[in-house]
Amino acid sequence: MTPIPIWLLVYPDFLLLDATGPAQVFSTANDEARDAGLPLPYQINMVAAEAGLVMSTAGVALQAASLPDPAALAGATLIVAGGRGVENGVDGSPVLAPAVTGWVARAAAQAARCCSVCSGAFVLAHAGLLDGRRAVTHWQDAAALQAQFPAIAVQDDALYIRDGALYTSAGIAAGIDLALALVEEDLGRGAGLAAAKRLVVFYKRPGGQRQFSAELLAQADPQGVHGLLTAWLRPRLQQQLDVEQMAAALAMSVRTLHRRLRQQSGLTPAQLLLRLRMEAACALLEQAGMTVKQAARQSGFGSEYNLRRAFAAQLGVAPSDYQSRFG
Repeated sequence: MTPIPIWLLVYPDFLLLDATGPAQVFSTANDEARDAGLPLPYQINMVAAEAGLVMSTAGVALQAASLPDPAALAGATLIVAGGRGVENGVDGSPVLAPAVTGWVARAAAQAARCCSVCSGAFVLAHAGLLDGRRAVTHWQDAAALQAQFPAIAVQDDALYIRDGALYTSAGIAAGIDLALALVEEDLGRGAGLAAAKRLVVFYKRPGGQRQFSAELLAQADPQGVHGLLTAWLRPRLQQQLDVEQMAAALAMSVRTLHRRLRQQSGLTPAQLLLRLRMEAACALLEQAGMTVKQAARQSGFGSEYNLRRAFAAQLGVAPSDYQSRFG
């Protein structure tokens, strides 16, 4: 096969992982092909407004070539990194030079796919590529993207979104999720899974960019209300629980529990309980031989009906679909 050209656009103060994360995924797909005695599927190119070293916010510079003629991107994949270099313009003013934004617009018209990682979505937006489309960016910048570009249907929690030939991904590491999806699109599920295994990352992460992990949030302060309540709830998920019991367990009033938990995690006690049960259900469904009925009972949802409703509302998939994908 003819290698698929991947063009990664960087600029001063880009986020290092926004560029190197996807680059490593495609490079790993090349490694898998090389080991199997197959032609390399990808040709990776790092480009910038001017050729030379381009400094990232991490203090590490990448060597980039100058912007090619947009016609060179015919049938290729263009990926725009995010970073402080464009986040400084979240007040609405574009940061990158009009020549660069214009090049992105012209290159996107030639490319088979045009993608952004993190706040790279602002570059695509300033290039006029996202109007009337769904898009995602880092959750901290989602409100700014929506305010500046009301014609975009901004999603605040997806890991990545495809709308036609345009792909946007969420905060930083989500560029890896997007790149794995592109590998699957190009080479099939087996190639994408093989790359994920070699990289030791999730092939398809459950949840959104805020990560469906109450445990992760609780680790921020295990002695805080969130951490203490999480520790108390986790072994009791199969029981019928109400907020009065939760408050009593932490020796505080219901009102105080609500207020302090909201301050620490942005969740109500009921929402925290739901997240913990969802996490438990997901983990159970990933186990071999587990039935949806068993997962519903052991995670505290009680019935398949309740579990299906929760999965539809929280993840947008049925428990059986989740199991077939991640089990």
